[in-house]
Amino acid sequence: MTAIPRSIWRNPIHFLAFGFGSGAVPKAPGTAGTLVAMLIYLLLSPLGFWMHVCLIGVSFLLGIWLCGKTATDIGVHDHGGIVWDEFVGYWITMFMAPQAWFWPIVGFVLFRLLDIFKPWPIKWVDQQVKGGFGIMLDDVLAGIMAALCIQAVVVLIA
Repeated sequence: MTAIPRSIWRNPIHFLAFGFGSGAVPKAPGTAGTLVAMLIYLLLSPLGFWMHVCLIGVSFLLGIWLCGKTATDIGVHDHGGIVWDEFVGYWITMFMAPQAWFWPIVGFVLFRLLDIFKPWPIKWVDQQVKGGFGIMLDDVLAGIMAALCIQAVVVLIA
């Protein structure tokens, strides 16, 4: 992995893009970022449907700028430590998930698997779409696919 820029501790834009510093862990920064996203989700999930919609929308739009700016500043497109996209992807995963203790864990596993293995079209987007939008979009797609998997499981067990 590319070295962690020191600017993440001094620049608030980089600090956010690196998931409040969670992307600075030496091993599996995407997983660490997703764990922080899960903690934030658990804190905010009682706020309801519209707050979740607003969280996703604002975080996605902010993320395009945060991730793009940070990537440009540090000179590395989609540095492994930039994990704001994992935050948004996980929050999409959990959108409309049932409220039971195990669903956040199921969502975590599904999202990480899809983000790591990048089935089509996630891999194509990851390779072809650049800039802040590209950094965000592959994780948004992984989140959508994981959310659909959760909903399919809910229908099958209902």
